Amino acid sequence: MRRVVVVGMLLALVAGCSGDPAPAQAPPPGPVVTTDSGQVRGVATDRYRLFQGIPYAAPPVGGLRWRSPQPAEAWAGVRDATVPGARCAQRASAGGNAASTSEDCLFLNVTAPVAASPATPRPVLVWLHGGGFVEGAGSDFDARRMAVDGDVVVVTLNYRLGIFGLLAHDALTGSGGYAIEDQQAALRWVRRNAQAFGGDPGNVTLAGESAGGKSVCAQLASPSAAGLFERAVLQSAPCAGTVPSGLMFPGVPAFPQWPSVADREPDGAKVAAELGCADPATAADCLRAVPVNALLDKHDRFLSPAHGNPVLPFGPDPAIAEGRVLPVPVLAGFTRDEMSELAVVSHDLAGKPLTAQRYTELLREAFGPAAEQVAAEYPPSRYASPSQAWAAVSTDRVFACPAVGYTTRFAARMPTWAYEFAEPGPPVPGMTFPAGAAHAAELPFLFPNFDTTAPALSSRMIRYWAAFAHTGDPNRPDQPAWPRYGPGATALRLAGGGGLVDLAAEHRCGFWQTVPDQTVP
Repeated sequence: MRRVVVVGMLLALVAGCSGDPAPAQAPPPGPVVTTDSGQVRGVATDRYRLFQGIPYAAPPVGGLRWRSPQPAEAWAGVRDATVPGARCAQRASAGGNAASTSEDCLFLNVTAPVAASPATPRPVLVWLHGGGFVEGAGSDFDARRMAVDGDVVVVTLNYRLGIFGLLAHDALTGSGGYAIEDQQAALRWVRRNAQAFGGDPGNVTLAGESAGGKSVCAQLASPSAAGLFERAVLQSAPCAGTVPSGLMFPGVPAFPQWPSVADREPDGAKVAAELGCADPATAADCLRAVPVNALLDKHDRFLSPAHGNPVLPFGPDPAIAEGRVLPVPVLAGFTRDEMSELAVVSHDLAGKPLTAQRYTELLREAFGPAAEQVAAEYPPSRYASPSQAWAAVSTDRVFACPAVGYTTRFAARMPTWAYEFAEPGPPVPGMTFPAGAAHAAELPFLFPNFDTTAPALSSRMIRYWAAFAHTGDPNRPDQPAWPRYGPGATALRLAGGGGLVDLAAEHRCGFWQTVPDQTVP
């Protein structure tokens, strides 16, 4: 399935100049830290220390492709940790995401405030990047301001993506969950090594956005993640329900957010056959010999972890509903206009602008007999264009109301705080209506450019997130109060004006409870 990723992190690649090489000069001495695999040298300023490209597991190449992550091999001497490691194998995207053909990619990065030390450790915030499980890297995020202003140690990491991290095939042990296993391997590395960097290994917050937030849901439901983190942050995390036909990606049939391994194995067998590995007796070895580029041609056929394997024995959706999740404080939320940009990219900018008639057809495709009911609740006449109406439908049905549901369930069992990011973004060329606060719009506020002055909202959000990492409660005396979430409670609106918002009312969640899920083929 082809997938257009709307919001990506733009990677600037700086090429070296041609000509005679300059005389070699010894690099300035940087801080050296001893990990359980060897020593690493990073860079330091008077405000932070930064270490990049640290391996947390062995390269999953050759015979280790589609196996559980193995321990990183120890090294002699001091390893350079001043540049990021390779991105996990992925294709370039329309959002500016850089391509990679590397499977040797299980690296992490550590950013620590300069005052953090083994004697005075700070809380650790582990960040899982988004990108639809097909793109992205930990190094896309500049964590320096979060570390310095929040007084936390930030760890960002890579994990296997697409077919490399999510392939389900009955010839492979643990299939469908290698990406989730990678994340747990990184969390175990943090438990063993955080203190050496000035982090508190007993005070870890696991956070992520989009696919990263969905990964946090998986970790909350994974028995093998018990004891690896003390709090959880879920940002725009599609953790529950099904996606109706065509609602997220044009022409794509309805699909569950959490497929089972049994559901995905036929897809894996089909892909294996397409790659010349149809024989079940030899499929595992055959697939491990397939060139990376051939696998990348099938990369986005696998867009979600599957359950029914050792790392995720049951689906997070029922686990959340039944309270079978790790009992840790939760901070969760989404952007007000999650699907605004995707609606335009998938239709208007693809040369198929939505008309009122086409809007009606899409509603029939997505909701069948309930289409007229949805059209009455979201009439095109209420919006600037049919595309904006479609964006409102998809935002509320795919992101907002499922998030209200699982956040309410979390709140019944553990301390929970909810937010809606509502700060409008800049105009987007080609859009027929304002983008508003689209998917991933909050990320530049949490991970702003360290070398520029951060907006007031950015500083406020960093303080909230950091306070949650420090204490399990985002409130602090110098910030507007953030009430705990619960049935009938309001969420914090993160925007220039601030305030509180009734998420269920704003996104018509009472209405969506009356619309049945479409049957998944």
